[in-house]
Amino acid sequence: MPEEINIPACRVKNLSYKYPDNHEALKNVSFTINQGEKVALVGANGSGKSTLLLHLAGAIETQQGEILLNKNIGLVFQDSDNQLLMPSVIEDVAFNLVAKGVNTSKAHELAKNLLESLGISHLADRPPHKLSGGEKKLITIAGTIISQPEILALDEPTSGLDPRARRRVINFLRESEKTILLATHDLDMALDICSRAVILHNGQIAIEGILPELFTNREILERYGLELPLRYS
Repeated sequence: MPEEINIPACRVKNLSYKYPDNHEALKNVSFTINQGEKVALVGANGSGKSTLLLHLAGAIETQQGEILLNKNIGLVFQDSDNQLLMPSVIEDVAFNLVAKGVNTSKAHELAKNLLESLGISHLADRPPHKLSGGEKKLITIAGTIISQPEILALDEPTSGLDPRARRRVINFLRESEKTILLATHDLDMALDICSRAVILHNGQIAIEGILPELFTNREILERYGLELPLRYS
């Protein structure tokens, strides 16, 4: 019987990027994410996390290097307002399905089920632009997940969430079978969800490591502008 070949879900090789102001946001970034793996992407502000996720989602054109995606990817943006388009929450969450030709009533039914799983079904008829920042974040997560991307990339998914909503998101992502790349400052959340972490520093990969071991090393974290997770402080 032939040996089974494990094809990575995502491989980035020597990715570099400069913004128009000549700021070098990424410098020869290379890493691999295996299918079903949950990886935390951490680093101080300006380390390149958001730029990297935008590349993976195809929102920024590659200047140098390669990105190989063997699965389709969905991105939850850091700024939720960039993803909220429709007059009501239920329409917004269902938007991607309707755009793909799914019957509207069926799409709304699926959207309602997803809202219930996130504990926000009471927001279904509300205008998204009138929601709190945390509520908007949950809606954008729902609107991304509904299309069933095989890779889920999330940029600061718990920013602005109250403790209960944060726990809902953590539980949802931890139980998911999707490949997940999680860009976050919330190292405690990363510990709850991910098995590996990549630390970005000044646009470069500084170090990769297994969790929780990497996040218990105060010296390494402080070197790259990070603090120990609260559970280890």
